[in-house]
Amino acid sequence: MKIWITRHGQTDLNRTRRMQGRVECPLNKKGIAQAKQSRKNIGDIRFDAVYASPLQRAQMTGSIIGGVDVSEIIVDPRLIETDFGKYEKRKYYLMGPAMTAYWVMPKLFPAPPTVETIASMKKRAASFLKDLEKHSEYENVLVACHGGIMRALCGYLDDAPDGLHWERAKNCDIRVYEYKDGKHTFLKSYIPEKI
Repeated sequence: MKIWITRHGQTDLNRTRRMQGRVECPLNKKGIAQAKQSRKNIGDIRFDAVYASPLQRAQMTGSIIGGVDVSEIIVDPRLIETDFGKYEKRKYYLMGPAMTAYWVMPKLFPAPPTVETIASMKKRAASFLKDLEKHSEYENVLVACHGGIMRALCGYLDDAPDGLHWERAKNCDIRVYEYKDGKHTFLKSYIPEKI
């Protein structure tokens, strides 16, 4: 099975460099164009299933890149973005030292109060992927999600000792992994051209 993981396209909160966790904010024009470019980049791949977060921006991205109607997407709450609590919609540079330190170096600094912990993110990422791996009938599956939870999903698939892949994904980046004989292998990244 090949597991394709993508971050949603740009929203207006992304454009204005604000923390965007579980707040709803749709794709903007650039975000839609990024998703279309990513679909073009991967060619005529047919996905046996498209999974997405409950948030609209991830579902729209999954629909475009996956080549399916939104009604065909399998929504899984474990793919929702990190809960940023009181930091939702704050500008990146106005988060304060506790949140900035945590988000830059989560292995050294704990999550501030009201913010989801790394342990919680890793637990739900692993739970989702272990369930996905049971679907031996899938050849290609797309997972449309968010930058925060994508770090835990990719950490699991990278078999990272600490369960994290903290490299930031840009909007509509796609990372492709293979799951075969109980092992994960990173295959390729697709990065959309600047739009």
